[in-house]
Amino acid sequence: MLIHKFSSGDRVLLQEDTLVLHFAGTRRTVSTSVFNGGCREDLRAVFNHHLPPDKCTPDALPGGSVQNYFANLSAGLNLPCDRTSGMLTAAKMENAVIRTATFRRLEVTAVVTAGVDVNGGRAGDPAFYYEEDGRWEYLAGTINIILYINANLPAHTLVRAIVTATEAKTAALAELMAPSRYSSGIATGSGTDQIIAVANSQSPYLFTDAGKHSKLGELIGVTVKQGVRLALEKETGLNPKRQCSVLARLERFGITAEDFWQAAQKDGIKVLREPYLRKLEQLDRDENLVALTAGLLHLLDEYQWGLLSGAALMTIGTRFVEASLGKVRMTEECADNPVSFLLKLFVRAVNTRVCK
Repeated sequence: MLIHKFSSGDRVLLQEDTLVLHFAGTRRTVSTSVFNGGCREDLRAVFNHHLPPDKCTPDALPGGSVQNYFANLSAGLNLPCDRTSGMLTAAKMENAVIRTATFRRLEVTAVVTAGVDVNGGRAGDPAFYYEEDGRWEYLAGTINIILYINANLPAHTLVRAIVTATEAKTAALAELMAPSRYSSGIATGSGTDQIIAVANSQSPYLFTDAGKHSKLGELIGVTVKQGVRLALEKETGLNPKRQCSVLARLERFGITAEDFWQAAQKDGIKVLREPYLRKLEQLDRDENLVALTAGLLHLLDEYQWGLLSGAALMTIGTRFVEASLGKVRMTEECADNPVSFLLKLFVRAVNTRVCK
């Protein structure tokens, strides 16, 4: 099935569970793929392939190894194995998003599949695995991007385009406050993200700067950011509406509805569980309370980034919560941990609203 056709004659086809970009001529590519990745000028096609969750380890792959699977997949797509590069993901190809932006003769297109609900992470988070003997696994997630630039870019500019695209991806996640699954930080990507950047080396139009100050960099940023946001919404429902939730915001700090209930029990609040949870669910979407939560968590972030002292965090954070929800009695049980102190203070303060 034809999904997209470029003015260069290149085509994006959906072939079962694979999106394939077929080249009509010589193209320069730079990619992070383990399959014929790096900088190449001899590829005939690149692809993004959906890998079912039960096939996400090498032993479970048809063929018994990653390379055998890639070879079999290329053959099944009628592509030469040594002239094809590709990416794997658990995201579904029918949820792919294609965004194009143009300026004069310049055209930039991003083809994106995305998911971070399972393995979203922040650069510098604790590692999930240590590679040894070539063993790895793909998780249910991954942001895969095919960045197509219908212009002639030198190899170094194409590499710079990947940097700009990566920044755009991270900006999209920050604007959604997507949580890391390995720390209390905001995700900057998933642990298995891949990108393939393609330039039309037969184009008469040469561009040498793909940084943020250039028009090319702007178009890359616009298409990738829009593509990532829309792909995340299609694949997992991650969007601004879903994130307008107290519990969604608190998720990266490990706080759930059960923690609110347990805190209410500890404080001796006499209320039945089911009516309590129903009231909490109603308050969860209260936009004013979501705004309070967002403000408090940003203070916690600034403390963890070293921009605020613990003393300032506790003083201003306490005023912030009590000005909105009323004064709350707190013991000194966690006063030596500003983050725990303010989170417990907030939970208790919200409980006074739930139990009215």
